Amino acid sequence: MSVLPESYDKYVRFFKLILKYYDDDIFNPELRSEKSGEQDPDWDHDPEELVEDLKKMGPTYVKFGQFLSTRADLLPKPFLTALASLQDDVEAVDYEIVEEIFKEQVGVRISKAFASFEKEPMASASIGQVHKAVLHSGKQVAVKIQRPGIAKRFNEDLDVLMTLTEKVEQVSKASKKFALHDTIEELRYILLQELDYRQEAENLLRLKKNLAEFHYLQVPSVVRDYSAEKVLTMEFIAGHKVTDLSPFQLESVPREKLLEDFLKGYLKQIIVDGFAHADPHPGNIEVTKEGKLALLDLGMVARFDGTMRENILRLMVALGQNDGEELTHVLLKISSYDEDKADKARFKKNILRKLEENREKNAGELQNGRTIMEINKIAARHGIRMPVELVSLGKILLNMDQILSVLGPDYRPQKAIRSYTQHLMQRHMLGELKTTNLVRNILESKELLENLPYRLNKISEDLANQDFQIKMDIEGKQRFIVVFQKVANRISVAVVTAALILGGALILRIPTQWTIFGYSGFAIIIFVIAILIGFRLVYQILFTDEND
Repeated sequence: MSVLPESYDKYVRFFKLILKYYDDDIFNPELRSEKSGEQDPDWDHDPEELVEDLKKMGPTYVKFGQFLSTRADLLPKPFLTALASLQDDVEAVDYEIVEEIFKEQVGVRISKAFASFEKEPMASASIGQVHKAVLHSGKQVAVKIQRPGIAKRFNEDLDVLMTLTEKVEQVSKASKKFALHDTIEELRYILLQELDYRQEAENLLRLKKNLAEFHYLQVPSVVRDYSAEKVLTMEFIAGHKVTDLSPFQLESVPREKLLEDFLKGYLKQIIVDGFAHADPHPGNIEVTKEGKLALLDLGMVARFDGTMRENILRLMVALGQNDGEELTHVLLKISSYDEDKADKARFKKNILRKLEENREKNAGELQNGRTIMEINKIAARHGIRMPVELVSLGKILLNMDQILSVLGPDYRPQKAIRSYTQHLMQRHMLGELKTTNLVRNILESKELLENLPYRLNKISEDLANQDFQIKMDIEGKQRFIVVFQKVANRISVAVVTAALILGGALILRIPTQWTIFGYSGFAIIIFVIAILIGFRLVYQILFTDEND
């Protein structure tokens, strides 16, 4: 037992972990790029060691490690692979405790709620465990029970991570460049949602409704009467993980239809609904006995607002068409960067290279999720900070890539993405004409027409009375004033020069005793002055102004 208060002990354990890996090559992009070509890179710490260290830190850090497994911009591939399979070794909660939690949350005993209930859990994880049961109606269900005290532990650990990453970003340019604090904030939001099973129940209901048009996608229904904050009862769906299917089993399922519905279903979630299953890894996607894809575990969802959805739609269209110009434009639009420090030209060049590498690859070779993560890494290297929503998008696509490569290694996703995103674009444009938008536009047009005669009359009256004024807020106002003054001075000099020439020409007609080459000496001096001024003016226009 630690002699320090629990909160201090958490800080100490975190700093020990940071100090161990602080100078490691795995967090050094330059050294990582040098070692990328080596057959067996000599890392200071191997991936399995990092996995074990995170396990010892507890369930929050296990989740953090799983979240890091999507950050190709932060870690090399061997570490990403190890973290992606990270699971905590936790013992199952005793059945007596499960009974207590169920009765406290739902208000009835397990024996009364179910005809049968298996005491041994089917699965056990850091947040909860799942038991198979049968309702009195004969319907098979899965009952998820949350571990006691886990919410309090997650909240405390997340508070530590939030505080420390905020402080680290103040002193470390690298952590700020990779948006480490934003990543922890996103993880906090996702985990707190996952801890409330009522929210997961609503997620299941919403996703089931949103995907109703896709025949080959299945979402388990919820048994509301036996669900609460720490208990979730849902339909039991028998199936096999996609990655566990043998070649013979794969031949017996309608793979083309599964691929089409899976890809379109997720594009619809991300681009149309703005509400997506955020963790579609092989463990959460099963092939049912009916030959459908079941989407399980809706604890983690990603949300995208209207503006982000529109930009993601443009981004996906650009990816589908391998349009580097449009992709770069969209990425710069949604990102934040310092105009003086960001190398946008190099960023664009590297994006074009990345897309050229992906041209005409099939599902077994092409990874859209990996592409998004690589783009995030390229952006960070050139001083451009991507929004955290793109990390969530990359994570979803990264997990989807695994499913696509198993179901159809020869499947070309770019063609399907290109076709369906164009359909979604048309659908989005038609959506803008829906009744609510149409009524709003009609009301705004009505207001414009009502006020237009008065405004036009007011403008014409001000013009007649010479009271019309235009106010301008000019960026770089001081520079504008200097340039305007220079133009005015040039015009004045030109007018004076023209006046000297005209004056000299008139003096030539007046007879004088002082002459030069037979002409009035005074007139000749005026001509020389005008010529010198003219040459000076031409020289400044041709040479000096361009340099300025």
